[in-house]
Amino acid sequence: MGFLSKAIKSGIAVKAVEVAKREAAKPENQRKAKELFQKVSNSARKR
Repeated sequence: MGFLSKAIKSGIAVKAVEVAKREAAKPENQRKAKELFQKVSNSARKR
C-alpha cells in the first residue's frame, strides 16, 4: 500500500510542476511576477 501511495503522490507532484511551468510561461503571469518582485524589493530597501 505504501508503494501505491508514493506513486500517486509523485504523479500529483509531477502534474503540479507541469501546470506551474505552463502558467509561468504566460506573458501576463510573467508581468505579474515582475511587478510582485519589484514591490518586494522596494519594501525591503525601505527598511
